[in-house]
Amino acid sequence: MDTPHASRRQFLAAGAGLAAAGALAGAAPSISPWGRRRGRRSDELNIAVLGIRGRGNEHIQAFARMDGVRVAALVDPDSRLFAERVKKVEELQGSTPATHQDLRRVLDDPSIDAISIATPDHWHALATVWGCQAGKHVYVEKPCCHAIAEGRLMVKAAERYGKVVAVGFQNRSIPNVRSAMRFLHSGALGKVYQARGLCYKPRDSIGVKPDEPTPDGVDYNLWLGPAPARPFNPNHFHYEWHWLWEYGSGDIGNQGPHQYDVARWGLGDPGHPTRVHSTGGYFKWQSDQETPNTQSATYDYADGRQMVFEVRGLYTNDENGIGIGNLFYAEDGWMHLNGSTWRTYLGRKNEPGPTTDTPDSVKEWAETDPPPGAGDPFANFIEAVRAGNQALVNSPIESGYTSCVLPHMANISYRVGSGLEFDPAAERFTGHNADAANRLLSRSYREPFVMPSV
Repeated sequence: MDTPHASRRQFLAAGAGLAAAGALAGAAPSISPWGRRRGRRSDELNIAVLGIRGRGNEHIQAFARMDGVRVAALVDPDSRLFAERVKKVEELQGSTPATHQDLRRVLDDPSIDAISIATPDHWHALATVWGCQAGKHVYVEKPCCHAIAEGRLMVKAAERYGKVVAVGFQNRSIPNVRSAMRFLHSGALGKVYQARGLCYKPRDSIGVKPDEPTPDGVDYNLWLGPAPARPFNPNHFHYEWHWLWEYGSGDIGNQGPHQYDVARWGLGDPGHPTRVHSTGGYFKWQSDQETPNTQSATYDYADGRQMVFEVRGLYTNDENGIGIGNLFYAEDGWMHLNGSTWRTYLGRKNEPGPTTDTPDSVKEWAETDPPPGAGDPFANFIEAVRAGNQALVNSPIESGYTSCVLPHMANISYRVGSGLEFDPAAERFTGHNADAANRLLSRSYREPFVMPSV
């Protein structure tokens, strides 16, 4: 018997027991999925959406609109969100999803084929590994992991249990971004020697807030999950969790992963860098925020290429008209990539090159055989699940994990206060300050929300 899977089943059984006890005590039952359920097609996929407040609401609407896909369950520790989200699902697909505060309820439900994870970051890896062990395919938002070591376990879980696991890097599916990468990789600008990612996104102060009673309808123990137990605090809850190390990783790990992934893609999808140096600080505000609001990171690769990433969380100018996007520098020119718009400039006189502003360039660099999903990352995931083929995913877990390592490396360098050497094969830091840095490669888990060793 596989020990990690057995322990997960015991955990699920315990959760079911707690749920039964709650029902006996008069707790509100989950909404039944059967009331308005349409007949299930033989090829219909049942999906449970985990985390439904922000990005998860977009997951709900994307999947509920698809033929042959049914949003069968909604999961969130904040039950106050259920009524509005259930109504939306009913409008879109004509059937009522089940609702659960505890994700363990859907992991042991054999009718659920896949889970879509839009929880806070500190739940991403554990929910993914448990999902694979439970036989579910997984779509997980960025950053796919909250620590480098647990991200590698996600890759291993997908491989061991043979599940399709996709990471929510939408740029990998956008046709114009894909054409930008085709142009870069063609060598038309010469060798790309540096990629830059920009995250210029002003953020206001979250203030200083006292602990307070947990709101009615919120299971804060489930929300915390693997994170340390603590009293409820609004700055340790909806969205503000991004700015606290226990749950988030600042904007370099929030907005940043999208631009990191594009930057790494433009460099040809290399593995890990060999060096990182990140500096920054938290300026202007006095608040509960722990992560920096201004941060720069530089990465060196073994072949001499570089990546540079910058976060500006206060008030700033754009760079070449880009606030959130990428710049690529090559031996014979450079590229501006802003969303799905790209422009190129050639030589020392910056003569205009191919661009999405001209139909001929769009046509020339478009794919003749685009990947399944027609530019929709959710549809791409569903097509890969139907085919049982991880290779069809535009942003598979191995690639997504490699991109998510980058902001975590930056934060580790920032937190230990120095530049760091990294061994890509061992996925560990070496040299100066390595001991302090390697302690931040993994995290502690609170029982019983413990990451299995796969």
